[in-house]
Amino acid sequence: MFKVCVFLADGFEEVEGLTVVDLLRRADIETIMVSIMKTNKITGAHNIVVEADDLFENMDFSNFDGLILPGGMPGTKHLGNHKALVELLKNFNNDNKLVAAICAAPSVLGVNDILRDKKATCYPGFEDKLEGATFVDSPVVKDDNVITSRGVGTAIDFALEIIKTLKDEKVADEIAKSIIYKK
Repeated sequence: MFKVCVFLADGFEEVEGLTVVDLLRRADIETIMVSIMKTNKITGAHNIVVEADDLFENMDFSNFDGLILPGGMPGTKHLGNHKALVELLKNFNNDNKLVAAICAAPSVLGVNDILRDKKATCYPGFEDKLEGATFVDSPVVKDDNVITSRGVGTAIDFALEIIKTLKDEKVADEIAKSIIYKK
């Protein structure tokens, strides 16, 4: 079974985080919501309180297949300022493991040299933070081990691309059909 983390910080975009968690779990991908805030209770950008499964400092990431960053503000700033998370992202990228980010969160990858020589996308206005990348105006962009996406309206496409990457297109299509999603 594949295993991924979705990192939560106060001010994260709830739809981007929870849609991914929901769809990946439907696809039988073990998906752990990890708080970087030293508390399990995380308040999203729209004041929706979510309880993370565990805290960053309690985790052993050695047996995970992917790391996922939802966007939102100030959630993205919190993610980018978390030094241990940034190092973990770099290590996963260096090991060619899945690294995925949506909305403003691809900026965390960009300013930390994870997008160098890759194609990527992000929420409008964050393009300058995709340092070393070629911006692509597309809902979801996959380049090698990195998946980026634009925002709330692309969260389902983003989650389905993660499923397709970890499992296969058939499973992604089955999940899309099960939620009555038409591309």
